[in-house]
Amino acid sequence: MSALTPQSDMPTPTTDKITQAAMETIYLCKFRVSMDGEWLCLRELDDISLTPDPEPTHEDSWEDLTDVVERLRDDSEDPNYLMANERMNLMNMAKLSIKGLIESALNLGRTLDSDYAPLQQFFVVMEHCLKHGLKGKKTFLGQNKSFWGPLELVEKLVPEAAEITASVKDLPGLKTPVGRGRAWLRLALMQKKLSEYMKALINRKDLLSEFYEPNALMMEEEGAIIAGLLVGLNVIDANFCMKGEDLDSQVGVIDFSMYLKDGNSTKGSEGDGQITAILDQKNYVEELNRHLSATVNNLQAKVDALEKSNTKLTEELAVANNRIITLQEEMERVKEESSYILESSRKATKDRTADGQALTEARKQLKEETQLRLDVEKELEAQIGMRQEMELAMKMLEKDVCEKQDALVALRQQLDDLRALKHELSFKLQSSDMGVKQKSELNSRLEEKTNQMAATIKQLEQSEKDLVKQAKTLNSAANKLIQKHH
Repeated sequence: MSALTPQSDMPTPTTDKITQAAMETIYLCKFRVSMDGEWLCLRELDDISLTPDPEPTHEDSWEDLTDVVERLRDDSEDPNYLMANERMNLMNMAKLSIKGLIESALNLGRTLDSDYAPLQQFFVVMEHCLKHGLKGKKTFLGQNKSFWGPLELVEKLVPEAAEITASVKDLPGLKTPVGRGRAWLRLALMQKKLSEYMKALINRKDLLSEFYEPNALMMEEEGAIIAGLLVGLNVIDANFCMKGEDLDSQVGVIDFSMYLKDGNSTKGSEGDGQITAILDQKNYVEELNRHLSATVNNLQAKVDALEKSNTKLTEELAVANNRIITLQEEMERVKEESSYILESSRKATKDRTADGQALTEARKQLKEETQLRLDVEKELEAQIGMRQEMELAMKMLEKDVCEKQDALVALRQQLDDLRALKHELSFKLQSSDMGVKQKSELNSRLEEKTNQMAATIKQLEQSEKDLVKQAKTLNSAANKLIQKHH
């Protein structure tokens, strides 16, 4: 906190200015960014009192700002607190997304399509809201979390939703539950009934409990608030072409830069308020930078684990292929032995040199060899089936690796953008510091000139008094001379 301590020759901002700067900073500096699994936890500063004291002093003002920053760094490890924090942050992001989408759509004045950036971000935020607290289902590759299951319940609660559910199921390009859920959200928005469907779903918490944890967003009050906010989207006209759009492999990453506000757009015109806003932006960018780096490292670890698993499956597939080749060679050998036995039996029958006992043993041996051949063929078929399953699992793993790599590239790009923003903000902070120093030097010069002028005025006043005395003396001398003359 030493960087926030004011210097002796610089003016100190009051608590009123700090409060005004913090209140006018509407962008994501009002959030606390922390990491919990796959979630970006954002905590607002509204829970911290920014009301100024009646008679603030310079020292107390900076202590208040220090307390605000220190309280922002405190992070509770209570799971219920983290879940509540995630719900509040998702609700705030939904508010920002819906408000920005409505304002931009009304200003645009035309029908929106799938390429409209605010609309894409709205669907990403809705996807995160629906995934919050979602119970995972165990599959061959691990746990799978999909919000398509809860959305399928809507057609049972609202008969009008059966049409879009059937349309989603009939789309040929959708192969995963995530893709079907995304298509369902788009069709519901086109119908202008997304709010109605979400309200009907949230009111049936007895059905949602099968898919969500008790403290999930859809199970709490925040879900009802978001459903109410969705009513405003009925004024928007949207048209999507689902055919040919790859909804299965899209990466759902929230672009926080759309909700960042430039420090030059704040209403405060005083230099102290601008410095406070720049400091808030710098602290936010640094913290978000750290957590994005942690996310990149986690994704890289997952990619490495998937690559190791892929290598292991490749080795198992190679072993299975070798086993299949061995079984095929054994089957060929059995076929050759069976053919040899059949030829021997035929020759024995023609020559009639073998007795009945030898013929019985040959038939018995032939039957055993035939049964062995059937067993080998069954085992070969089982090995071929296992090989096909392993190839399918490898393809799914490769697809998952590609998705993780795409997400990793997107996060790295966002990290580079944030680093550039951090550099720009640091430059602005340095420029502001230089301006403040110049003002302080000018102020000191003006004070010196004022003191010099005051001393000069005092000298002039003293000279004036002396002149008055001399004038009085001269007047009295003149009067005496005039009296003597008379």
